[in-house]
Amino acid sequence: MDATQVDFEAVESSSTVLRVERMPRPLVVVEETPFHPVDHTWPDQPGDSGTITGAWGSAVVTEAVMAAVSDEGVFAVGEEIPVKRGADGWTWLVGHALAGEVPAGLVEGAAVTLSVDAGRRAGLSRGHTACHLASLALDLAVADLWRKDPGVDALGSPDFEGRSNQSSRIREDGAVDEYRLGKSLRRAGFDTESFVATLAEREDRINAQLSAWVAAGASSRVVAEGPTIVDRRRWECELPEGVASIPCGGTHVRSLSEFTSISVSLDLSDPQLLVMTTTVVPSP
Repeated sequence: MDATQVDFEAVESSSTVLRVERMPRPLVVVEETPFHPVDHTWPDQPGDSGTITGAWGSAVVTEAVMAAVSDEGVFAVGEEIPVKRGADGWTWLVGHALAGEVPAGLVEGAAVTLSVDAGRRAGLSRGHTACHLASLALDLAVADLWRKDPGVDALGSPDFEGRSNQSSRIREDGAVDEYRLGKSLRRAGFDTESFVATLAEREDRINAQLSAWVAAGASSRVVAEGPTIVDRRRWECELPEGVASIPCGGTHVRSLSEFTSISVSLDLSDPQLLVMTTTVVPSP
């Protein structure tokens, strides 16, 4: 069995069933799929949902997930996979988790059509692109608060995102990111006290930058090094400041013209934890 081939530009494709698992939950593996799976090590973007259909009927896919088979034959799914995606000694697959029992006729070798919930995919793609843009705008908005060099982000700004982000959750037309503001960040040279004192001003800067980027209508794309689920992918966006290029396995919009607006709110209810909530208004 080879690694699953993927095409996240599509929302429908035909394929052949390679494996059907029934325990602990029904799961179908095919040769190639348009379904984007949730990553088991950095689960920021939820897996696609949709349907699998064939001559036997139709089945609901509740979520696409990562799966893998070791060279010794161990089959693992999601968080049960003991290694990072792409590790040697494993064949990497996309699993399609089904609602209910596996239908009779949905067996190895069956021809199937896979259909992603296109509306949900589009919302998640907007949320993921907006999440990256918001992070870049955040880095720009706090660039003056560094006393040491923390490294740079995709636009050459001091990399607050890379230094302090502890979680990112993509949702339809939005995202929630959490950033640590503890002693390690201060030791790295970040002026946390000034940031807290100017929080509202920083939020305004981020939203002004996001408004300018949306108005520019820049092109956005995912560049893949190959066709399988483990081939490296990068998100690229041609912003006025330059081309932002970020390693990313998620799905994205093709143009910032797909947004009417992107905005963020910053919350410091816990002084050690910045929560940035990103909200998208899609174009009509």
